[in-house]
Amino acid sequence: MTDTEPLILLIEDEPPVHKFLGASLPAHGFRLLGAETGKDGLARAADYNPDVVLLDLGLPDLDGLEVTRRLREWSNVPIIVLSARGQEKDKIAALDAGADDYLTKPFSTGELLARIRVAIRHTARLADNSPQPTFIVGDLRVDLAGRHVFVGDTEVHLTPIEYKLLTVLVRYAGKVLTHQALLKEVWGPHHTQDTHYLRVHMAQLRRKIEPDPAQPRYLLTETGIGYRFADQ
Repeated sequence: MTDTEPLILLIEDEPPVHKFLGASLPAHGFRLLGAETGKDGLARAADYNPDVVLLDLGLPDLDGLEVTRRLREWSNVPIIVLSARGQEKDKIAALDAGADDYLTKPFSTGELLARIRVAIRHTARLADNSPQPTFIVGDLRVDLAGRHVFVGDTEVHLTPIEYKLLTVLVRYAGKVLTHQALLKEVWGPHHTQDTHYLRVHMAQLRRKIEPDPAQPRYLLTETGIGYRFADQ
């Protein structure tokens, strides 16, 4: 393991989780830095500039939502919440506070590793200052410069709202976006409760770009929370 490996900061007060991730993450090419309190985690985030933060919500000093809000005051580091709180309202609160993703305990190593890789790829795209006029995943190609969308070699014609919805999801590929966040981005701040708009247009968009709209490949539903664009 060298200092070129991605650094993961784990803010978690349960020793078994530290032990488990302390063995599994380095085995898959990541360095792990631990903190057992929110204050210690914030300090280590400032000192070490991690590539990803794994954050428990139930910390002994600060609530994880407060840690998220404080981190977001000065850092765009991807935050993946790991929590035993599995209710939709807890997930939405964490995402609205600035978290990028949410895993409910217990979770599999494979799923966590996949979410970490997505977070790192998203950060790399944001850090790349070169123009990225075309987004490609699978058979889907979104030409952002020309405002064209293709499935394979066939151009798909989208309405202005469908295109705007797709480009917002593409811009945050891999990140969970809540219903409210999408409604605000696409329809404006006065429509954050109009979830029926979102459901209707998402269904229309899936019919146009998904190989099987009933089993989406690109536009994934986070039940009760929002949507995620699969970036691989």
